[in-house]
Amino acid sequence: MASEYRCVGCGSRVKSLFIQYSRGNIRLMKCGNCKEVADEYIECERMIIFIDLVLHRPKVYRHVLYNEINQETVNVQHLLWKLVFAYLLLDSYRSLLLRRTHEHLSLVLITMKVLVDVLSTNLAFLFSFAIAAKVLLHEVSRKREILLGILISSYFKIFMLAMLVCCRAFTSPHLSSKIGVWEFPVSVIFIIDILVLTSNSMALKVMTESSTSRCIVVCLIAHTVRFLAGQIFEPTTFFTQFGSIVHLSSLFKIL
Repeated sequence: MASEYRCVGCGSRVKSLFIQYSRGNIRLMKCGNCKEVADEYIECERMIIFIDLVLHRPKVYRHVLYNEINQETVNVQHLLWKLVFAYLLLDSYRSLLLRRTHEHLSLVLITMKVLVDVLSTNLAFLFSFAIAAKVLLHEVSRKREILLGILISSYFKIFMLAMLVCCRAFTSPHLSSKIGVWEFPVSVIFIIDILVLTSNSMALKVMTESSTSRCIVVCLIAHTVRFLAGQIFEPTTFFTQFGSIVHLSSLFKIL
């Protein structure tokens, strides 16, 4: 991402984050601008970092995007390709979950529909995101860094893997083998989509230092275009998502 480290508090550039005297004996450096410890997350457990990511704290996003993933310590190009593969794989899984009622379709046809859906919606997302970022944030020079930040901040997608716990088997009339289908409220996918959007907005705010409202608008435009592109290939998804909203509103009324 960056060749220099950042203070997680104020975002200023710092030359080093700590001084190591011996193995396990380090002293954290202070930021020259805010006079606070530049990155206290260096001494934190991974679970603490993950919890703060879920809570959308700007400090931990700076730690991950600037200090943890740095050109001096990480092969950014190699990491980018791995994240793209993981992102598309999780998106394919998401698309398959939304098509779990199509038991009458063959495996080949389902696979083709999923691939077309994933590729088309993500291309629509990239183009709309690039245009919105250029217009609203005037950000055109750091395309690779921002793309990497968006991929990393989409970590909420991994929660869809937890739905495997709710897996049961059924026998398709056109398939001799058994395929997994997932019994769960579709609102779970909708909630994950919202969390990915808000996480993308926070990462964009940290990387561009723009206002929160502008970053939210950019991500909202991109995710909306992505959603609309998905309706071209799967119109019934709209009613599925609408049902999710109704389900969520009923839950909030109960609470």
